[in-house]
Amino acid sequence: MTGARVSRRPYLLRAMHQWMTDSGLTPHVLVDAGVTGVDVPKEFVREGRIVLNVGYDATRNLDISNDWILFQARFGGVPRSLRIPMLAVHSIYARETGEGLVFPPESDGLPTLGDSATISSGSAEGPSQDPPTPPAPPTPRRPSLKVVK
Repeated sequence: MTGARVSRRPYLLRAMHQWMTDSGLTPHVLVDAGVTGVDVPKEFVREGRIVLNVGYDATRNLDISNDWILFQARFGGVPRSLRIPMLAVHSIYARETGEGLVFPPESDGLPTLGDSATISSGSAEGPSQDPPTPPAPPTPRRPSLKVVK
């Protein structure tokens, strides 16, 4: 069966969002604000990027579709509607632990072992001044089995 290739990015993003929410963690996304179609508060963009809390407690009407992330949030007490194309999402990570996924730019969103990373988070409230950067890829360890009685 042949057909158009469907991007994995929205599926992985939704899965990580659900895992973080179920684990009691706060999901944040790092967004490239320069991508066409991004509608975020420009005053919070730093070096072309913005970190957004996409937890249910910080958003209203959150919709993570295959093409867009849509929601309302307050910035300085002012309600705003945000619209983020899926390709503008650089990463999703948990604020508390830094665990998450970094997506390759302009790809179908399939992370490789080197792209799956623990990344440092920005400030707990509002946008981060320094966007998180992924660490070096983990060194694979050889699997081992242990007999348990």
